[in-house]
Amino acid sequence: MRVIAGALKGRRLTTPRGRTTRPTSDQVRIACLDTLMPFLPAGPFLDLFAGAGGVGIEALSRGAPSATFVEQEAMALRALRGNIESLGLAERARVVRDDAVVAVERLGEAGQRFAVAFLDPPYESPRALPTLERLAEGACLLPEAVVVLQHATKASPASALGVLAAWKTRRFGETTLTFFRRPA
Repeated sequence: MRVIAGALKGRRLTTPRGRTTRPTSDQVRIACLDTLMPFLPAGPFLDLFAGAGGVGIEALSRGAPSATFVEQEAMALRALRGNIESLGLAERARVVRDDAVVAVERLGEAGQRFAVAFLDPPYESPRALPTLERLAEGACLLPEAVVVLQHATKASPASALGVLAAWKTRRFGETTLTFFRRPA
């Protein structure tokens, strides 16, 4: 896997071995980050269920000022930390080892606010909806923040949750991206 565009274009990313993570395909990353380009400079990027960090690193490469990566699985964390170090992103990246729901709550309580949040939970995970609902409370989102949920096409989220309203979807076979927006 490589960084697709931006300042780090072409740089290689390490991914963990085994089936513990499902890296976002290049086609989905391109579509997601192309859509997010106008929003990336607006503030920090939050990558939940980050795995090896491909999406968050791509956001940093394309102009996000900083990123927080939340991951719980040990092998994915090793790959994520290695990617951040090898790409020289340590000053702009923070890694949090925690459950995504708990991390969103703690980040909000600590006053952390994000312009963009990306969630790529395992498709069968019972943590996906609670994490999205916690984000929808708005405590860790800036006004006009964008939240992107990558999910199985057959399992679409509600069109409105808390402070979030869906404004766009992009379908890629079995995978769909649903984009939410927080009002000003």
